[in-house]
Amino acid sequence: MENENSLLWEVSWWEFVFVTIFLAGGAAYLTGRAIARAWQPDLLLAAYIVLLAAATRFIHFALFGGSLLTLHYYLVDLIVLLIIAFIGKRMTRSRQMTTQYGFRYARTGPLSWKTKD
Repeated sequence: MENENSLLWEVSWWEFVFVTIFLAGGAAYLTGRAIARAWQPDLLLAAYIVLLAAATRFIHFALFGGSLLTLHYYLVDLIVLLIIAFIGKRMTRSRQMTTQYGFRYARTGPLSWKTKD
């Protein structure tokens, strides 16, 4: 398949979905979950995802013939992985707050909670 350069993917859309969203996105979600369970700050999560995005670019390069040092596609991978990681952290934090502090907080959705009246 020839390069189908797009705004989001470099080689092909299925490669972007498989590597960035399924493989690296799963790792980003689990990283966000682990950071939430350890009550660590958001900055540490962002630092881990920066490294994960670099590893994702390497997989694109090594397996699918993408470019290794392209800032544009690195930033695309980074943004997608940061979104997935922070969703994982927020979902876990919401569950934590309503389970551990159920006397004080009630869950209002998968990503939020509120103070009980």
